[in-house]
Amino acid sequence: MRHDRRKFLMLTGTGLAAVSAGSLVQPNQATGQASATDTGNSGSWDTVRAAFDLSEDRIHMSAMLIASHPKPVRDAIEEHRRGLDADPVGYLERNDSRLTRAVRSAAAGYLDTHASLVALTDSTTMGLGLVYNGLRLRPGQEIITTDEDYYVTHESVRLATARSGADMRKIALFQNLDGVTAEEIVDRIAREIGPSTRALAVTWVHSSTGLKIPVARIAERLQEINAGRDEDDRVLLCVDGVHGFGTEDSDMPGLGCDFLMAGCHKWLFGPRGTGIIAASERGFSATRPTIPSFIDDSTFSAWINNEAPAGANDGARMTPGGFKAFEHRWALTQAFEFHDGMGKENVAARTHELAGALKEGLAGFTNVSLVTPQSPELSSGIVSFDVDGISPQQAVSALRERGIVASVAPYTRPHVRLTPSVRNTEAEIETVLSAVHSLVD
Repeated sequence: MRHDRRKFLMLTGTGLAAVSAGSLVQPNQATGQASATDTGNSGSWDTVRAAFDLSEDRIHMSAMLIASHPKPVRDAIEEHRRGLDADPVGYLERNDSRLTRAVRSAAAGYLDTHASLVALTDSTTMGLGLVYNGLRLRPGQEIITTDEDYYVTHESVRLATARSGADMRKIALFQNLDGVTAEEIVDRIAREIGPSTRALAVTWVHSSTGLKIPVARIAERLQEINAGRDEDDRVLLCVDGVHGFGTEDSDMPGLGCDFLMAGCHKWLFGPRGTGIIAASERGFSATRPTIPSFIDDSTFSAWINNEAPAGANDGARMTPGGFKAFEHRWALTQAFEFHDGMGKENVAARTHELAGALKEGLAGFTNVSLVTPQSPELSSGIVSFDVDGISPQQAVSALRERGIVASVAPYTRPHVRLTPSVRNTEAEIETVLSAVHSLVD
């Protein structure tokens, strides 16, 4: 995929045409002239790295946790912060509606969907809570989730089913992770779907093992299962997508899910405290809002007129109201532009390239057990492993002492995690491998 080099330099903030204060007021002015170049070469990735103010005394393999903001996002946050500090009411009144629409449009463009089908949240956790709590469930229906899902999915589903009288059921996605295939995952899920199953709650890329599940193939199988069902009995596919969002070259039509919930302050490098829900029309129709919206005019008008809100649920109605860290929310547009400037295809290829090199090196160590599948079909940017004779906590601590930021998967069975992203380099991969080798040498 080839992209406009001038726009790319503008978005990284390292070119002469860095995003200006004026472009925050007029976002469309930050568009370069056609001058294609391949952003996938090493020089361009150096430019990407230079957009971040990451300390040089350590290797940051922590994109899955919380992001450092690239320059255009930092600049946007600071510009909005100055405006709010100087004239909080006036700046909010002049900019909130327009800039919030711009964020939803940018998210929709990134996911190849319509802005009306995008809700804004504060995090993946908020998105999961809003979707599962909002599902129109009947007693006797069930939500199926998996043994491998994270706490926030399990707890959101538990709370939702406890309120509604529906049931929660966990299933295993595979017999052994070593040797798992996409076919096994899809077949296991399909076998477990029953007449009472209303929703399937899954995670795109698992934060424990780094397994990436075949969401699109699961959606295809569910389409077959749903073919003979009434609308209120169709199985809805709900995806915690945070560790595929910003790393994979996918969109809503390609995934085929009814809900995609993700935080934007991880792999997307967006402002901290931002997230999205993207949904199908069917998905939003099957849910109710939980928190009153400030951007859905029809709901507010209905309140003024002492009426029930008319019309279907959508992204505006599902966006929680309240006063926010507006400078962060509004700067989310620049995060999407930053990724668009790199190109989703390039980001995915680079992420897989670095993670693949890391996995290949770890797999060659006799005292290291690679947990994450090596196949790009079943993995993304998370690389999990175990070190013989050393607990994950000890291994992470030892790597931190060597200037390498790793983390421990917070599950019943923990693993060491390294998460290379487009901010990292081949040289850093080699340094990390050397450091891991020193733990067992």
